[in-house]
Amino acid sequence: MANVHSLYIHVPFCAHKCEYCAFFSEAANGEVVNRYVAALVRELEIIAPLVRPRTVFFGGGTPSLLNLRQWETILHGMERLNLLGAEEWTVECNPATVSLDKAKLLRDYGVNRISMGVQSLDEQLLDRLGRVHSREMVFKSYEILRKAGFENVNLDLMFAIPTQTMDVWRATLREAIALGSEHLSCYEVIYEEDTPLFHQLQAGEFDVNEELAAAMFDELVATAGAHGFRQYEVANFARDAAEAECRMTNDEWASGPRASAIRHSSFVIPSRACRHNVNYWRAGDCFALGPSATEYIGGVRTKNWSNTQLYCEQLEQGRRATESREELPPLRRAGETAAFGLRMNVGWPFAEFTRVTGFDLRREWAAEMTELATNGLAERDDEGFRLTPRGLRLADFAAEKFLR
Repeated sequence: MANVHSLYIHVPFCAHKCEYCAFFSEAANGEVVNRYVAALVRELEIIAPLVRPRTVFFGGGTPSLLNLRQWETILHGMERLNLLGAEEWTVECNPATVSLDKAKLLRDYGVNRISMGVQSLDEQLLDRLGRVHSREMVFKSYEILRKAGFENVNLDLMFAIPTQTMDVWRATLREAIALGSEHLSCYEVIYEEDTPLFHQLQAGEFDVNEELAAAMFDELVATAGAHGFRQYEVANFARDAAEAECRMTNDEWASGPRASAIRHSSFVIPSRACRHNVNYWRAGDCFALGPSATEYIGGVRTKNWSNTQLYCEQLEQGRRATESREELPPLRRAGETAAFGLRMNVGWPFAEFTRVTGFDLRREWAAEMTELATNGLAERDDEGFRLTPRGLRLADFAAEKFLR
């Protein structure tokens, strides 16, 4: 475990829970947040000897909601534990929570990538989603991030939002691209149970228009591609720095004991692709800290309690707040690896998949690959298997075929 190179940290606090959100989050309370910060530093102390981060990702929730003093506590702790210096260090933020002082503090400690939850640039849709920021806050926050020295910014957008029209989606894409960010993450609205948006759908307040959603996805791929972004995963588009391709060996992305076994395989992705997320899609190990966080190391999946108070209590007693632990059988691990990896445009080269998992896609999943290819959702050649553009739109459906 000493070679784990990815670290995820979940910050569960939000100013307001959005209508569509199913992630674990709660309203920020000063006393609770301070207690969480202290517990997080304790969890960092426990795992520090086992991780040397190449990628760090603070997700949420809204990590940028933490105040300067709370961020200083975390950053000082990471410095003391020799956890600074990651090649890619991302912090998620919402436009309403960005200040120049906070942005400069993060940048000074090595954060070099910001993922900003824009979702829409239409005021009515922002209200529909329960977002607390305005479109003007997006532009102001983006300017602050650039002023603080951030040269790698991702914008999160959503499409197929109830009442969203194609014209509004095109306008959002046009304005977002005009900002000049290095990365776009664009997600179709998912109606998760126990969210207000799901209950509104169940109550018949609106209908889902699958044809419009598919057309919006096609518009996204075409528009992003025409403006210098390359799709490298279903929902993710990145630019190439200085128009140069970034050819990486898999062990530069994946961590864990199997990295050395796949150092000879390579694939081409945009240089501004999110390295942390690519590690997930290529079955790399990752420590995950904070309430509800799920980590995967050496075929073992563990999950922390989705309860901030219980999380803090466990860490205050000197142990990690683990709710569950599951050791995956090899074939199941391989199936999940296949499913996640197919979300990337490059798919899976057969030889690479065998090196990573010990299984042969052509033997274990021959019928599934044939079915997807026959239906126009995938293509295969002598080298590998990948989803077609239409298959990427239906990636979740395709992925289910590989799960065991």
